[in-house]
Amino acid sequence: MHVNNTSTEKESLTKRKSVLGIRLFFIYLICYAGFVVIGVFQYELLAVQVPGGLNLALAYGIGLIIFAVILGVVYNYYCTKYEDEAEAEQSNEIEEGGAV
Repeated sequence: MHVNNTSTEKESLTKRKSVLGIRLFFIYLICYAGFVVIGVFQYELLAVQVPGGLNLALAYGIGLIIFAVILGVVYNYYCTKYEDEAEAEQSNEIEEGGAV
């Protein structure tokens, strides 16, 4: 059960999660900005048919939604990994402290 006892452990874990979240946000922002730039400057391009019978606007939009879900899964995976690492470090410290 991902429990941290000290505030410094919580701060370190929160910082790692925040940095990861911000990085993933900017990755998504760049992809979304590409969609907006195409829509503003080359809107005719969004009407182009892509494989599958969809136009580029619809394919790009669906792609953005799927990409957001993938980024959410990646974020969850790494946050869980960070918490597990912190928990393992905490239990190692407890074991070492108890053995002395």
